Amino acid sequence: MFFPWLWWPALVHSAANTPTQLEVAMDTMIRIFHRYSCKEGDRFKINKGELKMLLQRDLTESLSCQKDPELVDKIMQDLNANKDNEVDFNEFVVTVAALTVTCNDYFVEQLKKKGKTSSTLI
Repeated sequence: MFFPWLWWPALVHSAANTPTQLEVAMDTMIRIFHRYSCKEGDRFKINKGELKMLLQRDLTESLSCQKDPELVDKIMQDLNANKDNEVDFNEFVVTVAALTVTCNDYFVEQLKKKGKTSSTLI
């Protein structure tokens, strides 16, 4: 079982500990989610307005080619697994993970086309 409160405060508050890249990525996901979730309503969930802000500010490049005016509604439907019209942290993480897998698949496919190995990404 994972108990982040056992180690996270020491990581965040101690200058002696240098967090790993993965720990920084985890911290970033948590901070980004809560930056938006605390704006309106339930401070532990993202509503449609908060999701729109998150998409516009933190996924700008990924969504720049999208011209669909109903994009936020479609993403909210996809994210909102429990159909409560809000996105909780678990739903957010699953979606970010799925986007990350899609990006990785794209990069791997591009490398295969060029005859390179995955170590080229590192």
